[in-house]
Order: sequence, then C-alpha cells, then structure tokens
Amino acid sequence: MADRRPSLREALVVKPGTRVRLASVDPGETHGWTKAHAEPRLQAGLERLTDLQDRLWAEQKHPVLIVLQGIDTAGKDGTIKHVMTAFNPMGCTVTSWKAPTPIELAHDYLWRIHQRTPGKGEIAIFNRSHYEDVLVVRVHDLVPKAVWSKRYDQINAFEETLLAAGTTILKFFLWIDRDEQRERLQARLDDPTKHWKFRLRDLDERKLWDAYIAAYEEMLRRCSPAAAPWYVIPSNNKWFRNLAVADIIGDVLTELKPDYPPSLEDLTNVVVD
Repeated sequence: MADRRPSLREALVVKPGTRVRLASVDPGETHGWTKAHAEPRLQAGLERLTDLQDRLWAEQKHPVLIVLQGIDTAGKDGTIKHVMTAFNPMGCTVTSWKAPTPIELAHDYLWRIHQRTPGKGEIAIFNRSHYEDVLVVRVHDLVPKAVWSKRYDQINAFEETLLAAGTTILKFFLWIDRDEQRERLQARLDDPTKHWKFRLRDLDERKLWDAYIAAYEEMLRRCSPAAAPWYVIPSNNKWFRNLAVADIIGDVLTELKPDYPPSLEDLTNVVVD
C-alpha cells in the first residue's frame, strides 16, 4: 500500500516570501510518523544516501552544500552523527564553524566560508554557517545594525553564485522549544561524560532566547529563495529530526540523477590474469 503521509520536503519547506512565526510551529510535530514506523524508513533512507553519494563522488559533476542551523542543543551534532554518517568521508567534509580567527577577521565575513564550499562530486556539511553573521552577530551587537542588516542580501547573492556554479544547497533549521532546550542542557549537566559540552555561557545565551528567535525568523523570511530554501525541522523528537533530514536530502539528491560514468577506455576484451 502506498504511503499516504505528506512529503516531508513539501511539508517543511519555507516558501519564498513566507513570514515564519516559530511560535506557531510545533517542534514536537511528527507529520503522521511514529517512532516505530520511522526506524525502518530511516534505515532505508540512509542506505539510499550511501548509494547516492557514491554515484555523486564517481560522477564528479554535482557539488552539494548542506547547512545546519539551530539554537544551542537543537541537534546539529546529533544530525551529523545519525544521518551524515551515511556518507563516505572520502567525498564528504564537515566544518563546525567557530568564532572567526584574527586572520579571518582581516577579510570579509564570507571569505572563510567560500574556502569550505564543495567541489564537484563533494558534499560539504556546515555545522553552523555564514548565517551566524545575521544571528549571533546580530543578537550580541558585534557589528552595527547598518552593517548586519545588509548581509541578508549579500548572503543571497553569495548563494546565487554557488547555485550558478552548479551547487545544490540544502538548508535545515532545527527547531526545538525552550522547555526542550532546558531538558537537554540539564541532561548535559547531570552526565559527567557530557560536561565537556556544557559551558556556563550556554546559560547566558539561553537568556537571549527571544532575541535569537527574532533573528531566526528574519533569516527564514529573507533567505529562503525557491532555488535554496530553508526547511524548518521539528526537532523535539530526535528520531523525527533524523528521518526528516534524511528524507529531504535523499529526495533532492535523487533529482540530480547521479550515475556512474562509463570507463574512459574500451574494456570489452580485458581479462585479469
């Protein structure tokens, strides 16, 4: 029997010009999926991703950029661990963006980003991204509003440059609510093996929740063109987050129709002795 649940790609995409109100998006929504039904679907999805990436790498034709954004504890690391491990590291890079170095600060804010974008056949995963320059930079007043407010158009232009060069861009905003963040931070505090992930400044950042939500909403509204839209992923349930991200990536990569290229030589009568 055919699966009658809506396409997660269609259900979660931010259409151009949409004014997203995150308060109206249920971060616990699972769009008809249960954990029991999601597990075999996710496993099949990971196998699909492995096959697609193998073809992408062999074909050396399509660059793919995957962007993960979300408030602290939203699950960026977990998504990489549970979804992106389907990819062979030979053709996949992961960049976890931290505060810029002095050398990076000596250049424009996109300089360091462009150096980590994917080449043909590669998949590049950004854990945080160039969008930090309209998020943390905005919330903490690191540059004047007159500067950061221009960056939405600059980022759109930057992504248009990547798109024109053949890059496929997938952008995921992992959405959790404030109560879920509190539970996840507390879990880190309660587990000594997770103390390395906990910083006292996480509590200071939590106090800025409303400011971050306003920044995320403007990011989603102003930087979700049809060719490189955002997907808002309800992420209170980690299993649904993983399913949705894997499903959407698989659907988009399938449309690229990657295939193994033919041999450059005639192998008709070749025999290995």
